[in-house]
Amino acid sequence: MIDTNATTSASAADDRPSWRRERWVGLAGGLLIGLVDAAGTLGLGIRFEASGNDITSLALLFYGVTYTGMGYLFGRVLEARRQERETAQVIQEQLETVDATRARLAQSEKLAALGQLAAAVAHEVRNAFAVIRSSAQSLTETIPEGDRDGRESCSFIVAEIDRLTSVVNSLLSFARPLRLAPRSVEVAKLLDHAQLLARQELEAKRIRLVRREAPALPSVEADSDLVVQVLLDLLSNAAQATPPGSEVTLDARRVDGTVEIGVADAGPGVPAELRKRIFEPFFTTREKGTGLGLAVARQIVEAHRGRIEVQDGAGGGACFRISLPAASPASSVAGA
Repeated sequence: MIDTNATTSASAADDRPSWRRERWVGLAGGLLIGLVDAAGTLGLGIRFEASGNDITSLALLFYGVTYTGMGYLFGRVLEARRQERETAQVIQEQLETVDATRARLAQSEKLAALGQLAAAVAHEVRNAFAVIRSSAQSLTETIPEGDRDGRESCSFIVAEIDRLTSVVNSLLSFARPLRLAPRSVEVAKLLDHAQLLARQELEAKRIRLVRREAPALPSVEADSDLVVQVLLDLLSNAAQATPPGSEVTLDARRVDGTVEIGVADAGPGVPAELRKRIFEPFFTTREKGTGLGLAVARQIVEAHRGRIEVQDGAGGGACFRISLPAASPASSVAGA
């Protein structure tokens, strides 16, 4: 355990000489002025007398001490003002940290209550959806071939039930506590798996997937299934935003002690004013979106001690980039 008091004291002791530099600079400046004044006085032949006695040396000493003292006091004033500014800055940073922590706690409480409600609702309706879907499929089999309206109605019911089931599954994914099973995994394998799962959706829109991977990428310490889920959601979003016949880019690169994976599309992009909100639960810009996909993605990434953000793509559009900590050499060997 780290002794924070000892650390603070040691830090204060280390900073103490820097706190006093203004006073010593002022003292040196005052002393220099006094010496220059004394040299000028002697050079001009100026003498001081009192009662017929020569007191030039005493007068010059008095002026030198006065200048030195004034310089020291002036330095102390400058030092005090600097300390006040630094203290105000520290207090401001602490207040901002407290406000951010308070906001995160409020958000966590809201999400916890929302998650409980979502789980309760999802549990109640999922079984009912399964029964309705099964009944609609059975009804379709009994409808005559010529009854096109009846068959279309049943198909519509099945399609809507599937859509609502997807919404329910998203609610459950968001409400269910994450249980990570992290291990060292190669980045290329994560990209291969996500590409395989997204292939059908991309090919359906004639979208070409372009992969760009930096050489000698380190492994990441991650739950491969959850990370692939995030990549698959990002690729699905990119496919929906990208016009048919265009391309989506999947890249990976090393940045300091992390690995960044990016998914860039050729769509209209994300306006700057919405880039922070798109990761909020239930916020969506789509007519039939649930607003949970990116919220779940952020939840998963942050559980891995990573981050997710959206940027402008190199060729226009949006680029979602996730950053994951690189695995330590020991865990990489163990994972291998």
